[in-house]
Amino acid sequence: MRAYLDHCATTPLAPAALAAMRPYLEGCLGNASSPHAWGRAARAALEGARAAVARALGARDPQTVVFVSGGTEADNLAVKGAARAGAGRGRHLVVSAIEHHAVLEAAAALEAEGFAVSRVPPSGDGRVDPGAVEGALRPDTVLAAVMLVNNETGAIQPVAEIAARCRARGVLVHADCVQALGSLPLDVEALGVDLAAFSAHKAYGPQGIGALYVRPGTPMRALLHGGFQERSRRAGTESVAAAVGFARAAQLAAGSLAEDGARMAALRDRLERGLVAAAPGARVNAAGAPRAPHVTSLAFEGVAAESLLIALDLEGVAASAGAACSSGSLEPSHVLQAMGLPPDRCAASIRFSLGRGTTAEEIDYAIAVVVQAVERLRAALPAGAPA
Repeated sequence: MRAYLDHCATTPLAPAALAAMRPYLEGCLGNASSPHAWGRAARAALEGARAAVARALGARDPQTVVFVSGGTEADNLAVKGAARAGAGRGRHLVVSAIEHHAVLEAAAALEAEGFAVSRVPPSGDGRVDPGAVEGALRPDTVLAAVMLVNNETGAIQPVAEIAARCRARGVLVHADCVQALGSLPLDVEALGVDLAAFSAHKAYGPQGIGALYVRPGTPMRALLHGGFQERSRRAGTESVAAAVGFARAAQLAAGSLAEDGARMAALRDRLERGLVAAAPGARVNAAGAPRAPHVTSLAFEGVAAESLLIALDLEGVAASAGAACSSGSLEPSHVLQAMGLPPDRCAASIRFSLGRGTTAEEIDYAIAVVVQAVERLRAALPAGAPA
């Protein structure tokens, strides 16, 4: 048996999304920027997809949706684009310490340009305090970035309250919503954010496309220069097929959100209960926080995460030590470190993320495999030796 429990890394392409894409992969020859009939047909499909994605995100104006290559580009465009556009007002940013590397590294790149960056740590349960974000604001702050769902622990951040406090101070707010798409009800306008990042392949759409929501009137500089696509916000020929697939996947996710969420939450809880009961020393990270239904992070005392992941892979169970972009890194999770967890617990933690197709049988199989692997790894250690 096999159990794919790494849906936070990527999800399978929904058959309906592939079916929607197929005509534009096989028959449509048009470039959406061309004025002839082929181009106009491609443009119509692209704008239809934009409108569908906007509805799924809760955006009233489809033109607030900018198609990009994925979540990383969306985060970079938001952070760098807004900061550079606002540099005349100030050169200070506030970011949470648990952001995806796409946000943290974009902020670090701005530091090299002379910006100052304040990084706000979460509490021990993985949640960022709105008061702490507000307290980090300065007269020269131009942007604050706090993600909606943490991609390692699943902890849901109080973005709406943070956005309200920041906007009252005239500070733009960006939210990485990549792991929220398909797992939480989304309404970017109700959240009150100015910018929000999304990625299709985290919600059963194709890889290679994402979106950045940009509230009307938000100042932002483009990262890519060339053509005038995406209303001059992102140069480059748009992938009509990918946009159509993204739109169909987003529609499906919105339509089955309540059912999928309840089922995945029940399976996540089954996984956690089974592992905590059968693997002594197993602990759920961020257990006290409200969490997205599809992801959990657990620490297994006395076991190195890398060794455990290898053992699971050999038995057909896919999990991860954190963000997929950090694969191969031996450094403990920056998210768990920011939460103040002990180093040994950070080094012993792995992430399981469930999907629409995950079954109870797969969960039970994963529990059995993890428990056996933990027992073997602990037994292999010399007495008193660290994992």
